[in-house]
Amino acid sequence: MARKRHLIVIPALNEEKTIGTVIRNAKEYAPYADILLINDGSTDNTAAIARQEGVRVIDLPFNLGYGAALQTGFRFAERHGYDFVITMDADGQHVLSSVENLLAAMEHEAADVVIGSRFLKEGYRPGIPRAIGIWLFSKIAKMYTGATITDPTSGFQLLNRKAFSYLSQGDNYPLDYPDVNIIMALHRKKFRVVEAPVIMVKSPDKKSMHSGLRPVLYVIKMTLAVIMVMMGRERE
Repeated sequence: MARKRHLIVIPALNEEKTIGTVIRNAKEYAPYADILLINDGSTDNTAAIARQEGVRVIDLPFNLGYGAALQTGFRFAERHGYDFVITMDADGQHVLSSVENLLAAMEHEAADVVIGSRFLKEGYRPGIPRAIGIWLFSKIAKMYTGATITDPTSGFQLLNRKAFSYLSQGDNYPLDYPDVNIIMALHRKKFRVVEAPVIMVKSPDKKSMHSGLRPVLYVIKMTLAVIMVMMGRERE
């Protein structure tokens, strides 16, 4: 695996407090990988700090959304001949020492996508609204795919070229919430999706995209996305 070309894709929106540390940790724990930061319309010094750390930065013209930023990274990886993409957040929640678990799971289980699950290790406790959403969509994933996915909202993932090339195309990836809907869509296209244990920590200085009233909007939009995936299956 280490002889292949790896790209770490980090979507970022106003993460100047953490991005420097995140990049340095990525270099320490995955020195074999190139790093690409997708600056999703930040109005602070996120992009400047990333450039100071010596990584490549793509500046989106304005805030397009988390999914759009990731798809930009997938397209870059596809066009530049990378074999694997590691996705991670810019807020410091993903502990990079866990990346070896993702690599090992992909190799040993012949997977196309490995999702890093914070719930396969002890210690992480999400807030109640998010915990309910994770539980609900875990059940939906189980019913649709037959596989147990304990952490369908995790952004800490490893994808092989077959998977990220597919997701880089057109409407195959949503602009905002790429969660259980993507797991279902990948299953429908015969991609193998598995989980591996990772360590995550909470970010006290930042509101999650699942905080406040956002979980309500998230559940509504994700339910619609799930219905669209199921309708697509029926059309086939």
